[in-house]
Amino acid sequence: MRHLPVYILIDTSGSMKGEPIESVKVGLADMVATLRQDPYALETVCISIITFDREVSQVLPLTELENLQMPDILTPDTGPTHLGKALKMLCDKIAVEVKRGTPEQKGDWRPLLFILTDGKPSDVQDYNQIIPKVKSLNFASIVACAAGPKAKVEPLQQLTDQVFRLDTMDATSFKKFFVWVSDVIGLGGKSVGTTDSIELPGPPEEVNIVI
Repeated sequence: MRHLPVYILIDTSGSMKGEPIESVKVGLADMVATLRQDPYALETVCISIITFDREVSQVLPLTELENLQMPDILTPDTGPTHLGKALKMLCDKIAVEVKRGTPEQKGDWRPLLFILTDGKPSDVQDYNQIIPKVKSLNFASIVACAAGPKAKVEPLQQLTDQVFRLDTMDATSFKKFFVWVSDVIGLGGKSVGTTDSIELPGPPEEVNIVI
């Protein structure tokens, strides 16, 4: 069975503690529940979650929707935002978890990447160095979301031209964002094999496109 790998990178630095990260967890759970109702997604989608603060951790290895159990996502009281190290781990995990095509059989579909952060990379040198490697992995789509007033869009624009902004970090905004993410993933599940890239559906009004 060919899978559609979906990698989600979540900022768990100190500024996400409290309501923001709790709202993200609710949004993620709703997203998984929505995708499980989609037969295309249920058949093809696998999800991995990588969190990043001072430490970087793959809290959910690439897992089929049917077998997925939501991990516990924790945030430290304070700490930097090591997005560069998270992207390095992403590259390492994709090398192991995503099946490459061979002359004998086809590999997995081109993966999707979603990044959610409320700040900017603290490890700027690591971040800048890993960007070409991430771009070389041939994602079907890289979607980055800058959440809240302190989030910086410029570093994210170095990685992808699909950058979005959430002005507020409340439960409603994150819920709408993850509903939209489930729409993007569902679309990816239906379009795999028919197109090389995914035309993103229009985001809800809470999610602003960064031009």
